Amino acid sequence: MTGAELELDCRAMLCPRPIIELARHVGDVAVGAVVAVVATDAAARHDVPAWCRMRGHTYLGEDLAEDGAPRYLVRRDA
Repeated sequence: MTGAELELDCRAMLCPRPIIELARHVGDVAVGAVVAVVATDAAARHDVPAWCRMRGHTYLGEDLAEDGAPRYLVRRDA
């Protein structure tokens, strides 16, 4: 599991809320830091990488939170 400076708990949030939360909080970490988005909505698996491509950040992949929920990792690049 990749260490994240910030982890957003977006469990039970439906699309587009996990992406809205990511957009609101990515600026809370320094450039080069990792933000983790824990989201149970299946759309997040496609939305997070697409958001990264559109906004100039790096999608680092997916792992699992401690409870087994999907966790999407984003490195802030801008």
